[in-house]
Amino acid sequence: MYNAQSSARRQHATNLLYFSFSFREVLPVNFPLLLFVTSLLILFLAVRTGDWLRSKSGLQSEDSRAETGPLLSATLTLLYLIIGFSFVMSVTRYDVRKNSEAAEAIAIGTEYSRADLLTPAAAAKVKGLLKKYLDQRLLFYGQRASVTPADTELLQTELWSALRPAIADVPPPLMGVLVTGMNDLVNTQRSTQAAWLNRIPTAAWALMAVISIGCCSLVGYRSRRRDWLAFAIVPLSASLCFFLIADLDSPQGGVIRVVPNNLMILAQSLSGQ
Repeated sequence: MYNAQSSARRQHATNLLYFSFSFREVLPVNFPLLLFVTSLLILFLAVRTGDWLRSKSGLQSEDSRAETGPLLSATLTLLYLIIGFSFVMSVTRYDVRKNSEAAEAIAIGTEYSRADLLTPAAAAKVKGLLKKYLDQRLLFYGQRASVTPADTELLQTELWSALRPAIADVPPPLMGVLVTGMNDLVNTQRSTQAAWLNRIPTAAWALMAVISIGCCSLVGYRSRRRDWLAFAIVPLSASLCFFLIADLDSPQGGVIRVVPNNLMILAQSLSGQ
C-alpha cells in the first residue's frame, strides 16, 4: 500500500515537472528572435504614440519639456539598470548549465570506470545501461522535446536495479564506492534539471516591458520634431538587450546554447569499449 502511494506521488511529481518544462518552452522569451522583433515593433509603436500625443496637444513650452526631462532620465536609468542586472542573471544561469553538463560527464565516466569492480557479467550489464544513459543525456541537450523526465527516471531505475544485486559480490568497502558513484550520477542530472528550470522571473520581464514602453512614450512626447533616427535609438537598443538576455537565459530556444562537449568526448572514448 505504501509503495503504491509513493509510486503514485512520484508519478504525479514527474507529470507536473514535464508540464512545467512544456509550459516554459512556449513562452515568448524562449524564442529570442521573435522577442526581438516583437519588442522592437511595440517599443517603436510606443514612441510613435508619444509623438502623436505631442502633436495633438500642440507645441510644448520649454518649461513643460524641462519638467519631463528628469522623469525621462530617471526612467531610462532604471530601465538599463534592470537590464544590466538581468544580463548578469542570464550569464550566471548559462554558466551554471555549462558546469552542470561537465559534472554529468564526470559522474557518468566515473561510474563507468567503477563498474569494473563488479563481476564481468554484472559489469557488462551496467556499462551497457550507462552507455544508453549517456546517449539519452546527449539527446536531452540536442533534442530535449524527445526526452521526458519520466524517460530519465525510468533509465535511472534500471541502473539501480542492475547495480543493487551486483554489489553483493564485491567487498564491503567497494560497495560504498559504487553506490556513491550512482548517487552522483542521479544528483548531477537533477542539478541539471534544476538549472534548466531556473530562469529569469516573469515579473522581471514584465517590469522591463512596462518601463521600456513608458520610456519610449516619453521619448516621442518630449521630441521637438519627428526624427525617426532619434526615435529608433531607445527601441533598438532595448530590443537588442532583450534579445541577448533571452538568448542566454533560454536553454533550448536561443542561438547561444550549452553544447555537451564533455558528454560527446566521453561518448567517443567509450564507443570502442
